[in-house]
Amino acid sequence: MRAAVVTGPGELNVEVVARPIAGPGEVRVRLEGCGVCASNLTPWAGPEWMEFPTEAGGLGHEGWGVVDALGEGVDGVEVGDRVAALFYKSYGEYDVGPAENVVKLPDALADTPFPGEPIGCAMNIFRRSGIRAGETVAIIGIGFLGAILARLATQAGARVIAISRRPFSLEVAKDMGAAETIAMEDHWQIIEQVRALTGGSFCDRVIEAVGRQWPLDLAAELTRERGTLIVAGYHQDGARQVNMQLWNWRGLDVINAHERDPAIYIQGIRDAVAAVADGRLDPAPLYTHRFALEQLGDALNMTRDRPDGFMKALVTF
Repeated sequence: MRAAVVTGPGELNVEVVARPIAGPGEVRVRLEGCGVCASNLTPWAGPEWMEFPTEAGGLGHEGWGVVDALGEGVDGVEVGDRVAALFYKSYGEYDVGPAENVVKLPDALADTPFPGEPIGCAMNIFRRSGIRAGETVAIIGIGFLGAILARLATQAGARVIAISRRPFSLEVAKDMGAAETIAMEDHWQIIEQVRALTGGSFCDRVIEAVGRQWPLDLAAELTRERGTLIVAGYHQDGARQVNMQLWNWRGLDVINAHERDPAIYIQGIRDAVAAVADGRLDPAPLYTHRFALEQLGDALNMTRDRPDGFMKALVTF
């Protein structure tokens, strides 16, 4: 099979390697594609802790495809089932992993790309956020995750204020139901705009979905007294500071909405499958760019640079 191997910072090769073999309790999936996750960007940049070369297919974890082999003792999954797979070497034509880490895709999603992990992540963050009808919710950062959260929050009856850097992403936020949009340009101007939009009380809940220091600072400023700040951004490039004086004074509840239990990840993917299959959620317009496996480097660079019109890249086989 063909699989991508990252050989150094910003460098990769596509190599021909042996197909993995499904061991006991495992399934092998012939992949149709894999989403490109922003969490790949730190390893792609080559920090000191990163070891090269990666395993064949390494970093890819948003795969979907068709089960083509079963290991011993597998129940509930059959060869030929189309699934979303939470495996971790999915930048290749095949990947293998625990049978409990695949979720069947119904006929309603036939021929539909389905990078299950990021949609499932959004479902889990939304659940952890506890958003209720009538609340005002600010979402800072409208990428793929922020856009889906805007849709889910709007469907829950919340008023969404979307804050993002790119005009394109603010248009996407409107399409996903945001009632108000604000360009992420000037810190104090944003605070004053939100103050005016909320009658001076600020937001019941604020979701930070960028993963940088400034948006985290801004999120606290926009959260009302006894409100809830939800950290959804992926903060993996260094330490962060928080304004504890402000957090204390306003009595904020703070939720780190990342999950680490694989079973919860998989439940999020199940919830995502149900939401897309019954029409509550349509992520298809957010898949703005598709690449061949040999173009994975371009896909990663575009995910980093986020040019106009970009929301999420898929690598398809």
